[in-house]
Amino acid sequence: MLRRTFLQVPPLVFGAGLTRAAQDAPMPMTTLGKTGLRVSRFCLGGAHMAMGGEENGIRIVRRAIDLGVTFLDSAHLYSRGLSDEIYGKALEGGLRQRVVLMSKAERRDRKGAMEQLEDSLRRMRTDYLDLWQCHQVTTMEEVDQILAPGGALEAFVQAKKEGKARHIGFTGHADPAVHLRLLAAYDGWETVQHPVNLVDPHYLSFIRNVLPEVRKRGLGLIAMKSNAMGPIAQQGIATVAECLRFTLSHDVDVVVSGVQTVEQLEENIATVKTFRKLSQQEIDAILARTAKGPVGVKVERYKRAPEGASLRPHIDGEPV
Repeated sequence: MLRRTFLQVPPLVFGAGLTRAAQDAPMPMTTLGKTGLRVSRFCLGGAHMAMGGEENGIRIVRRAIDLGVTFLDSAHLYSRGLSDEIYGKALEGGLRQRVVLMSKAERRDRKGAMEQLEDSLRRMRTDYLDLWQCHQVTTMEEVDQILAPGGALEAFVQAKKEGKARHIGFTGHADPAVHLRLLAAYDGWETVQHPVNLVDPHYLSFIRNVLPEVRKRGLGLIAMKSNAMGPIAQQGIATVAECLRFTLSHDVDVVVSGVQTVEQLEENIATVKTFRKLSQQEIDAILARTAKGPVGVKVERYKRAPEGASLRPHIDGEPV
């Protein structure tokens, strides 16, 4: 499918940096659902944080804060803990108190999840996380483990009670039914993180099935995979800026975006700072167009494959 640019907007960046107007523009802020946390609508993703080395990662974090980003994402899994460590070093000198800091744990048992929380706190050089999430829940079997006696849910409840995590939530990207079951099983979740992008509605859609339920419950909605971990732009379906605009035009609080350079960070922040919400007519036209191209696991390789298909499992945080 030959892609046509679906938004006619002026360029937001020039050379390797922000335009002066975008740099000086205020960062859009929001309240993250029932957590009550005030956060920037752009959340710096941690999955790619260590890929350019520690010094590069620290530069990205500090530049993001300079530009108004107050929400920072990481996970125990990312780069074998190096993402957490980079945040710990980058936030020295009082910056920790200026941000909302999130990390995640992928272990499904209480003991393992608590161990991962302690690891993240030590690596991030902090006594608490503002948000701790149960990471990339993929299958119903994992839900069984999380909810069982001695399961990870007990760790999340304990961490909040002890003040080691101010707020708790969960993430995932494989199957909307998994999210709906977790939501139905426990009413103490405060945030949910899932894909929101312009091919999602065509296969196992989180936008159509999970997003309305999250909103009905008043939870914080953190959108991820606006570019499907790379393939939307790589396959010429849309640009990164167009992906961000589509995601932000839905009823989400925040979009998480990972970058590997300061230049990529500045471009993405320029898009967020100059964002104009798409109309429903524009969204419908985009989806009519994307429905004709590659969809499903051809683009969103992290979703549950159709019955009989054989695909390599995607690990959240791996290089694309």
